Amino acid sequence: MKNLLFIAILTLIIASCSNTIEETYKINTPVYMTYDELRSSFKVGNAEDIIQPGKIYFKGDYIFVNEFQKGIHIINNTNPSNPIIEKFIEIPGSVDMAVKGDMLYADSYVDLLTIDISDLDNITEVDRDSNVFPYIIPVFEDGIVDIIEENKGVVVGYTVSERTETVETNQSFPFFWSSKVDVMFDGAGVEAMGDAGIGGSMARFTLYDDYLYIVDNAALNLFDISNNSNPYFSKRIAISWDIETIFPYNQMLFIGSQSGMYVYSLQNPANPEYISEFSHASACDPVVVEGNYAYVTLRGGNLCGAINSQLDVIDISYIENPRLLKTYAMKEPYGLGIDNSVLFICDGDAGLKIYDATDVMTIDSNMLAHYPDLNAFDVIPLGSVLLMIGVDGLYQYDYSDLDNITLLSHIPIYSN
Repeated sequence: MKNLLFIAILTLIIASCSNTIEETYKINTPVYMTYDELRSSFKVGNAEDIIQPGKIYFKGDYIFVNEFQKGIHIINNTNPSNPIIEKFIEIPGSVDMAVKGDMLYADSYVDLLTIDISDLDNITEVDRDSNVFPYIIPVFEDGIVDIIEENKGVVVGYTVSERTETVETNQSFPFFWSSKVDVMFDGAGVEAMGDAGIGGSMARFTLYDDYLYIVDNAALNLFDISNNSNPYFSKRIAISWDIETIFPYNQMLFIGSQSGMYVYSLQNPANPEYISEFSHASACDPVVVEGNYAYVTLRGGNLCGAINSQLDVIDISYIENPRLLKTYAMKEPYGLGIDNSVLFICDGDAGLKIYDATDVMTIDSNMLAHYPDLNAFDVIPLGSVLLMIGVDGLYQYDYSDLDNITLLSHIPIYSN
């Protein structure tokens, strides 16, 4: 009996000293589209419902709405009171776009496409620059991602399974941990450049002179589009980590990152030069600019790191030394726009907020309108008409009379 008790105690001691444990976790196994499949997937079809919207863009009589990682809807906006979806361009991995003349530029995972839209009945891919963007993977709900094999193609999704393993307690997993992140807007400025269109504040693409500027998560990429049907990769300028947005204003680029705002001069468009930066708490942020002020929304409560959500007003009258002037509390801000001191803020499920920002020190006391029933994500103000995209649709408002802002139209979004 004593021997049995001794063996039991010894077993417990050995078990308690064990350096192994059992772990059960979800595995996201990549599903690939081969590079050959990717580069033969361009397709143009008739109008389709908008299901998961991404970036918005405006050019002439047309609105372009990204279907997140699926393609681009082309909307005839000749009559803003009755916009009509005309075409859908299928572009796997598409998130951003820009338009100059009759050429639409769009990303397709690692590639840049140039698309001739001069004839909507004969939209064609005229150029593809391969492997010009960093390799990325789609977001996933939870768990870990299994080993990525880039040579197999681009990752278009995952199969999910559970795995149980006995591992060393000090062993680190050879996988990538993550959790769900925002995908509607990974979210360019409202300053139209010649024959170029206008993007929202969440844009990573913008145009100036004969150049297409595209930010990835760490750098500014330049493409010479003097021949706009055949972009030529010019250079890559390293900036920082967690770059998110780009906004052109007054021969400058204002680049938003999770840690701050970077300013680059475009006096020589072929060689943007660093001017200054403004640092803020780690947060998801776009930036827009008008006059001597930059407006930055910081969104907390997500993977970007911030706790608080707010609007920062930054004095850029001395551009070499931007300084914080005023901070206003927000709920969940995403995109924003500014037009002749009228400030539009997409405050997530708190709705669309419109302010008179003539006095930047009293913005919160000068709300012109509030649409709390909308879940707003990005805007493009166009002088008298506002484009706004949100969870439940593309809206257009007439704000020519600030005392009587009116809804012109609404294209609904049909979620899966």
